[in-house]
Amino acid sequence: EPLHSCIGLLGISAGSLLLAVHFYSSPRATPLIPSTALGVLLLILSALLAYAGIRRSPRNASLLVPLCLSLSACWCGYGVTLVLAGQGALPEPGGSRDALVPGLAASTLALLLVAVVGFLCGEPLLALLAAAVALASAHEVALHCSSSLGPSAVACGHLVVCLVGGYFALGRSLYFLSKGQVALPGTDLAEKKAREQSQGGAGSTNPFAATGLLLNLLSASVFCCRLLGVTHRLFLGQVPWLWAAGTYQIGICVLSYRAMDVLMATAFGFMSILQFSAGYSLLYPAWQPEEPSLPTPFLVVFSILFAVLALFLSLQSPVDGLYLLLFVAYCIALACSPRGFFAAGPQGVAVAIFVASALVALIHLYNVRARAKIPTGKGAVKALLARSSLLKLREGPDLHAPYLGYSKYADAEVLAYACSVLASFALTSPGDPQAPLASVVIPWVVVAGGILKLLGGSVAFARGKTLESSAFILYAVMWIIWGLTRCGGLYGTARSFHAAVGIVAFMLFNSFIVFCSLFLNLAWFFYSLTFMLVAVSFLLDAIHALPAGYDLAATLVFGLVSFYCFLAALSSSTFEGGCLPMGGPVVQLSGVRAGATKCLHLPARKASSVKRIADILRSGGTCGIPTDTVYVLVAACSRPDAVEKAHRSKRQAQDRPMSLWISSLKQLEPAKHLFTPLLWDFMEAAWPSPISLVIPRGEWVDFLGMKDSAKLVGTPRSVAIRIPDCSVTTHLIDLVGPIVVTSANPTGEADTTHHNQVYAKLGDQVDAVLCGGPSPENVASTVVDCTKIDSGSIGFFRVGIIPKSQVLQILEQVQKK
Repeated sequence: EPLHSCIGLLGISAGSLLLAVHFYSSPRATPLIPSTALGVLLLILSALLAYAGIRRSPRNASLLVPLCLSLSACWCGYGVTLVLAGQGALPEPGGSRDALVPGLAASTLALLLVAVVGFLCGEPLLALLAAAVALASAHEVALHCSSSLGPSAVACGHLVVCLVGGYFALGRSLYFLSKGQVALPGTDLAEKKAREQSQGGAGSTNPFAATGLLLNLLSASVFCCRLLGVTHRLFLGQVPWLWAAGTYQIGICVLSYRAMDVLMATAFGFMSILQFSAGYSLLYPAWQPEEPSLPTPFLVVFSILFAVLALFLSLQSPVDGLYLLLFVAYCIALACSPRGFFAAGPQGVAVAIFVASALVALIHLYNVRARAKIPTGKGAVKALLARSSLLKLREGPDLHAPYLGYSKYADAEVLAYACSVLASFALTSPGDPQAPLASVVIPWVVVAGGILKLLGGSVAFARGKTLESSAFILYAVMWIIWGLTRCGGLYGTARSFHAAVGIVAFMLFNSFIVFCSLFLNLAWFFYSLTFMLVAVSFLLDAIHALPAGYDLAATLVFGLVSFYCFLAALSSSTFEGGCLPMGGPVVQLSGVRAGATKCLHLPARKASSVKRIADILRSGGTCGIPTDTVYVLVAACSRPDAVEKAHRSKRQAQDRPMSLWISSLKQLEPAKHLFTPLLWDFMEAAWPSPISLVIPRGEWVDFLGMKDSAKLVGTPRSVAIRIPDCSVTTHLIDLVGPIVVTSANPTGEADTTHHNQVYAKLGDQVDAVLCGGPSPENVASTVVDCTKIDSGSIGFFRVGIIPKSQVLQILEQVQKK
């Protein structure tokens, strides 16, 4: 925590120092730092600030997160604009002024909001830092608007930022290096942490939402300044602000999924599409004299999606739901204006979005930190729905728990289905075959159908949805390729045989997905089948045999099916039971693994899950569990029937015998007299660790209660035993007693490094899987031969994660002792 804070604060100080030097030297004929070099340096620092903001733990709800991320987005747009100015891409006179003022004005207001909340909520140094950056940005806006203010005032503002940020970073660095012994006034992390913990879980569920709302200030400011006459035109120089806001909102979308906030994540995904399309609209006149057109059917559909999302979001927070209604009005205004983003109507709505974004962001910022909250109407909605017997909100810690038990992300299927709707209706726009780039289709098809669907597929894979993630990723690739070729002017009038072959290959892949969806549910079957109709239209178009109206009908059918899936996913994530069914499997397999699996999937991070696994083991069950290396299959030594079951399910080979695990040497204390002093001391020194010791078999095995099943463990002459270096595993052994262990994979196959693999390989042969996500290591334990340790020598059956030298060093220390 202090290290990430230092990185962010030092990045802010470094950027402010560069800007101070730039403005102090700007009156000179040749400034010390050219515009291009300054822009590149600001881009590097913006990436550093983004890293610091993302890595800073959101549990502490510090204002450093919105400060770093907001300033990172600002410097990203600022840096690209300076690079454009340095390369002579901005028109003169007034090109730099019209390009920089909207972004600087928005960042001034955003940082002032952070400063106000910082002063109100007891973070004075961060508030002072944010206020100093805002003051420097305000001075720069004034410098561009009036020549009476010299650049030295701007430089002084940045120098103040540098000094405050340097002091704060120095305090945190000293605290980190001295391990809490030295702390400068106002930078004592121990005191701050205690204050944060005293607030409990008072923060909002999504600490990144405020940053996403502040990014809307950045994009809306471009159109506000044009409508109010602050800038004289909309042109290429303002694109960096819009695309920086869109790029960072995709990042906020991912972080919102990490914060388990499906609705706000979907909203930020929608907003990013608008930012990219606005940037494309301003970029297009740079090489063509006319303004691009926006497909009206698509904008109408987009407004409907925003309205549906606003309705569901109002159940979570009425304030946020009302805020999204402004984007409904924005899409309608764009649909009604032939000039699109260049018209006064959408720009007027952008002014309303600017003001509303500031107010809602202030509410989110304050509610994250303050004990007394600004009411958002959530309690009234819950009280209203409590009276309804039909609708009941889904709540509780398991709200976003996946089928396989554990995931760091909430479900992104809502956004993926919505992207399918957007991309399909975007393709209904006929456009001009001679000028395909004149229609703003690329942002809808490539961004919506491509990048965001890739995001949805990646999240689905992280949640263990193998088929769904494969389909989303495959469709995303198709949308990106076809969107760039057909709607990006790369396709041309000639129909290519190679394009047809590629589409046929894609259709073969999709045929497999259609077949697999028969065993998933009815909605997914129609979703994949109707996309096959779209792929057929692509193929017919490639070979110049497309019937009139077929592509329009295919995309409309796919869009309507996607819209139903969007509504069904929204309702199932919001209400218990789900109002719109997805349907059951079209084909039901009989026999093994038919219907609901009997294998439980329990998250390893919960103590209740470990207790339940212990109950299953004590009852004679077998389970797959995470360890300090790879996943293993375990059974309790006290249940001989379970040991035999584990041996059968694993199809154990004679050269890969099962081993024993304990949680403490105290469990072997009754048989200590049966071990030699050197062996006992070596076990004591080597454990807990990923070192398995193969020791002579003896009467001590009888103390473990395995009875006749003991013959299945180890060999007739030796047994492998160890204490794992994993708190979950040792706690489980404390509850159950010594356990028999073998790798959680059929004999001869690779080790399993994720609970999904355990389920795939042994799901029908174990009673439960403790889901801990990816294994901390992909290498198995080191197996040491200690059968001749009393003669002073040891051997190695397998060198795993612990090297030979470390094991020999432990033995040498024990022998000296």
